[in-house]
Amino acid sequence: MSLKAIIAPSMLSSDFAQLAKEANEIVAVNGADWLHMDVMDGHFVNNLTLGAPVIQCLRKHTPAFLDCHLMVERPQDYITPFKNAGANLFTFHYEATGIPGNPITPMEVVQQVKQAGMFCGISIRPPTPVDVLLDSGLAAAVDMVLIMTVNPGWGGQSFMGEMMSKVHTLRERYPHLLIQVDGGLGPDTIDTAARAGANVIVAGSSVFKAADRKGVIETLRTAVAAHAAAIPHEAIVQATLRGKEQTHVAAHH
Repeated sequence: MSLKAIIAPSMLSSDFAQLAKEANEIVAVNGADWLHMDVMDGHFVNNLTLGAPVIQCLRKHTPAFLDCHLMVERPQDYITPFKNAGANLFTFHYEATGIPGNPITPMEVVQQVKQAGMFCGISIRPPTPVDVLLDSGLAAAVDMVLIMTVNPGWGGQSFMGEMMSKVHTLRERYPHLLIQVDGGLGPDTIDTAARAGANVIVAGSSVFKAADRKGVIETLRTAVAAHAAAIPHEAIVQATLRGKEQTHVAAHH
């Protein structure tokens, strides 16, 4: 009944001039599970990275699971292009929806992503409380929640340990949910994240700058597996029942 550890190196830290080669090696040689693709539009965050055309080109060279994290304004405009490009998981930011200029609700975006045939994730920045995902039913509706452990926009930032209370709250409520953490993850911080309940680990600099990339990935995986295995069977059952109960109540209001 333990959670599967999923290691998703951030390709933002790879050599973009060798993107296909780096992507294939990090999975086939170094043992990563997913490829984390950071999509930034220069508006929602200051940085500007890659978009659907790059995803489409990369898809031609790798069968890997493409975990696309969209730090963009108007995420609904990216759904069809990313579906056509070959994205597997489309994660958007809660903060980019339900605001002046983009009144679409986050739940509507979730529904559109799933109708397009992709898995859907939702992310929150450090200042955003996790309650916005719990009280709205969003955590129950998505395939994954991404808790940012840095302010999004740039790689190489320091891990914010205080964000782990959000992970812990989510894990207690939803024991089988994919909970991803992104920002400052590496051998020195993985135990803190894994202990809180994170099981999908995004790591950029700590993997790509390592002399032994495979060793770092294995360290991350081992830590997640060790802490996930410690979740008691009874706690999983009870939390699952609570989650179903709350979903049922929300559906009838």
